[in-house]
Amino acid sequence: MQNKQDKVKIFALGGLDEVGNNLYVVDVNERMFILDAGMKHPGGEMFGVDAVIPDFNYLVDNKARIKAIFLTQGHDEHMGSIAQLLTVINTPVYGTRLTIALAEDALIEAKMDVNQYQLNVIRDENTLYFDGVKVSFFKTTHSIPGSIAVCVHTSAGAVVYTSDFIFNHSVSSRYQTNYNRISDIARQGVLCMLAESVNSESVGHASTGDTLEYTFEEAFSHATGRIIFSLLSTDLHRIQMVVDLAIKYNRKVAITGRRMQRLIDLAVKLGYLKIPKPVLMSLGFMNAHRDNNLPNMVVITTGTRFEPFINLTRMIKGHDRFIKIQKTDTVVLAITAQLGTETRAARTMDMLYRTDANVIAVNKNLLPPSHASSEDLKLMMNLLKPQYVIPVNGEYRHLMSHAKVARSMGYDDENIIILDNGEMALFEQGQLVIHPETIELEEVLVDGHGVGDVGTVVLKDRQMLSNDGVVAIVINLNRKTKKILNEPQIVSRGFVFDAKDADLFEEAKKIARAVLEEKTAAGSRYFNWQDLRFEMRDRVGKFIYKTTKHRPIVIPIIEEFNL
Repeated sequence: MQNKQDKVKIFALGGLDEVGNNLYVVDVNERMFILDAGMKHPGGEMFGVDAVIPDFNYLVDNKARIKAIFLTQGHDEHMGSIAQLLTVINTPVYGTRLTIALAEDALIEAKMDVNQYQLNVIRDENTLYFDGVKVSFFKTTHSIPGSIAVCVHTSAGAVVYTSDFIFNHSVSSRYQTNYNRISDIARQGVLCMLAESVNSESVGHASTGDTLEYTFEEAFSHATGRIIFSLLSTDLHRIQMVVDLAIKYNRKVAITGRRMQRLIDLAVKLGYLKIPKPVLMSLGFMNAHRDNNLPNMVVITTGTRFEPFINLTRMIKGHDRFIKIQKTDTVVLAITAQLGTETRAARTMDMLYRTDANVIAVNKNLLPPSHASSEDLKLMMNLLKPQYVIPVNGEYRHLMSHAKVARSMGYDDENIIILDNGEMALFEQGQLVIHPETIELEEVLVDGHGVGDVGTVVLKDRQMLSNDGVVAIVINLNRKTKKILNEPQIVSRGFVFDAKDADLFEEAKKIARAVLEEKTAAGSRYFNWQDLRFEMRDRVGKFIYKTTKHRPIVIPIIEEFNL
């Protein structure tokens, strides 16, 4: 049985003051429950970084107390770091069928043995118990099926994490919110609600999407050639909409992209997408003897973040193996530029219009949002009636907008908790108390297969390379005498200086030579090469900055020759 005076801690390792990277922890009497293991896409300033994931160090230090990981949905923002998390904490994972199938696919992609991990499929009506702590769920409406909210029950009431949601009564049964379960949770009492904030600034309820379906059908009814749809890969509701219209207009559906084909295979296998085999054709299996230009084709090209625009660019330039956009095509862009992709999206649009194809760029106001608006948040508060509200998943302005919505519902500031990642909310006997503990966190950057290899120093170097370029100093030495064999050479890339600084490199050579002569003056065969390179880089770098106000990366290259 649960303690009548449960001590409850709530904190985030990601998802606050940022979009994505969701990872929240509910600690009930030293029993820890992890809610989501997401990632976020890097901004344009993070050169070469593929993803940003939460800092798992606190979880590793306390892994003996972790009871379970709950994944609320299949989007990367909520489960994109599950493979990295399971490499350091092999804890049971729970999620709905599609979510777990996508988690398995992520492990396979990371070359991990799925059988070594505890991936458990649940239904939204299930109730689980962990050392006396009850965890229940309810189904929510989102752009991907199988989305759920997680409720961790305590003696003071449930801690409810809604994840991403909207209220939309016109969706199919697979996407419908389970109001009965919400009512049951509310009757038992809700201590605290953690709800998303990223769309909290939007007024009114989320759109039902009827206008979008009309726009799609208009494209089908007027197109005489191929129709190419650009969508987000996990937006299965819109993909099903396109498939249904293709069936209605007697068209074949072709899927591009390896990841998309895997997702489609999973969704069809599990029954989340209904695509008759005669309708579906995979471009991945086409060859030179098959015609990719059939006028009754509907091509669905997808991806996340940059990928839809990259795919279209390849089709425009003729770099795609199967599709080259022609003036007889109709191209429908049912995506909006996300943070950091605006420039690429604008360039792609410009190139699309140059093809003379019929381009239909769906207005972002017609694309139904899949994140809770202000009225959606109000309705969820009304249904759950939580004592406290913790805005999550959003930049600081989103969190504050969510707080404003809560105030409009009669919540006092004392019952609205704005946290930063690493800060804790502590509840004792159902009341919020000041808790000074803060977890020190750092962003973990994923670069290729490396996790955490790119630190702040490497990232700063990449930023400097982007801004000011690189200057390499090449010096050849006699291995025995340590004397310079010839004049130092300087090679630069991406570094620009004024004509008046024409003697800059000559002076830099003198500085490099002086540093080398100082370090080798003692005549010893053994001295610290790293120290020499650091001194040369420092002094030449300071000279260049003083002269030009630029900070290029300075790289000393010292080679020894036997003479």
